[in-house]
Amino acid sequence: MPVFKSLGFCGGGRVTYLLLRGLQHRKTLPEMVLVHDPDQSHIANIQAISVENIKPVNNNTEAAQADVVFLAVHPPVIETVIGEIKHQLKPTTIIVSLIPMVTIQRLKELLDGFDRIVRMIPNAPSMIGKGYNPVVFSPTLNNQEKAALLKIFENWGESPEVAEEQLEAYAILTGMGPTYFWFQWLELVRLAKEFGLEEDAAHKALNAMLTGAVETLFNSGLPAEKVLDLIPAYPLKKQEDAIRQVFSEKLTNLFQKLTQGKK
Repeated sequence: MPVFKSLGFCGGGRVTYLLLRGLQHRKTLPEMVLVHDPDQSHIANIQAISVENIKPVNNNTEAAQADVVFLAVHPPVIETVIGEIKHQLKPTTIIVSLIPMVTIQRLKELLDGFDRIVRMIPNAPSMIGKGYNPVVFSPTLNNQEKAALLKIFENWGESPEVAEEQLEAYAILTGMGPTYFWFQWLELVRLAKEFGLEEDAAHKALNAMLTGAVETLFNSGLPAEKVLDLIPAYPLKKQEDAIRQVFSEKLTNLFQKLTQGKK
């Protein structure tokens, strides 16, 4: 099985930060991590993870010298970034795209036929090794290479192999999913403190409640409508339809934008 001694990141924003924090969390940062981002505040944020292992570089071309190169930029600039790196790639390099909307076929075209490509949709819990990051491998990668990549990916949590046409759905469900709920959980903590709980007690209770609630919904053996009827009080019952409408409208529109803009 090949050993990847260096990682490169074209882009040093939030996704790069959480992935590198995830490797640091598991104490598996490689000796050489090359990162380019034109925003020096992003670089400072990244370097705070590890000055020893993470090396800022002057351009994407230098970042692309790594064994595995992550594309962590927004879709509108992908053509520019690939134009900078495509003639610098080694025959053994593997490209991991973290970008929704841009297919492996389109990346291959932009890379002038280079097709050692992986696509991944990462999510924020990867920072503590609890991510759910679906992946798609180009068929040109052999089983040993896939196993070596999965060895890296497992530091971030689960990385199920899925059909490429499903990645945008996962972007809505898992990639952006925490943002739909985090603010609500924080509001529950705030209220719990207002009602007399210490912050640590509120955090512990919320964590246990959420874990148990998800397990009950999916693993109790009861149909969903029975689970929903387990608690007699529904304090937000009158607001449920409005909340569902917001989910339906906002997320359907976002999914359509991702899929209609897919290349």
